[in-house]
Amino acid sequence: MADKTPPQYWFPAKTYGWGWGMPITWQGWLVFLAALGLFACGAFLFPPQDSLALYIVYETVIAGALVGVCWLKGEPTRWRWGKKK
Repeated sequence: MADKTPPQYWFPAKTYGWGWGMPITWQGWLVFLAALGLFACGAFLFPPQDSLALYIVYETVIAGALVGVCWLKGEPTRWRWGKKK
């Protein structure tokens, strides 16, 4: 018989609104901090004053990758109005 353990989410769903909150596991923190580091590197790799289009594409790809990881490893999200009483 298969063990039915609940999935371990890296990112919890937000209490209000749509989306995910701050990471709750070390894997989530690793992904989050890596994304922040890559965002910061974008300004050095593609200086906005020299190549604005490449900078925007780079930052969009990093943001999309972070959202993709949240989608795969985060709690299912929907519009929320707070905790049920």
